[in-house]
Amino acid sequence: MALRSISNKFKIRDLASILLGEFTRSGKPIRDASTSIPSIAVSESNWFNTVRQYHDGRPRGPLWRGKKLIGKEALFVIIGLKRFKDDEDKLHKFIKTHVLRLLKMDMIAVLTELERQEQVSLALMMFKVMQKQDWYKADAYLYKDLIITLARSKKMDEVLQLWESMKKENLFPDSQTYTEVIRGFLNYGSPADAMNIYEDMKNCPDPPEELPFRILLKGLLPHPLLRNKVKQDFEEIFPDSSIYDPPQEIFGAR
Repeated sequence: MALRSISNKFKIRDLASILLGEFTRSGKPIRDASTSIPSIAVSESNWFNTVRQYHDGRPRGPLWRGKKLIGKEALFVIIGLKRFKDDEDKLHKFIKTHVLRLLKMDMIAVLTELERQEQVSLALMMFKVMQKQDWYKADAYLYKDLIITLARSKKMDEVLQLWESMKKENLFPDSQTYTEVIRGFLNYGSPADAMNIYEDMKNCPDPPEELPFRILLKGLLPHPLLRNKVKQDFEEIFPDSSIYDPPQEIFGAR
């Protein structure tokens, strides 16, 4: 096969050189010969395109990554929820007629996509619908993704509701969840709630990590009493780590 393809290429080149020689001997400009050569160029192009039909299987197109795991029914539900989210009656009807008919994996796909699009109110509603299904089991990762999405959107009241619900189901967050919720309460201007989450973290059976401590120490700079308490705990848990203490003027204490 390789020898045949090579010989075909040489035949095409020889034919092109013969045609160009004929045009040159006839006294016509070489540029006029371009009108008689396209058939040769097309044949080479067709051969190349035939080879390119065998791609390597890699995904192509901008929609592949975001929608490859979302079925048609799930996509229809996402569009419908976004369409009726401002109309309570139509939204309730749409949930009964379409959302409740979804399979488990489609519901999870809808929840994940709503979180990705930061449709936090719809994502929270979808999560509550899932909790009422027969197949639902307490899952820390479902809580985690939704809590982080809400915290980043500064929906801290909803975060507290989910936090209490998670505790009732005997679930414990991981370090990333603690970090994002503590950061969310600090950005929300509620250091007391951040300290409550911190106390929950200390009582967690998993050993704490440094990052949520450092986020809290930085956010508590205007509150030196609270910060000193966290600092003492940090030094006991991580004796080999150091903490940067800015000048006392930043604390507000002189």
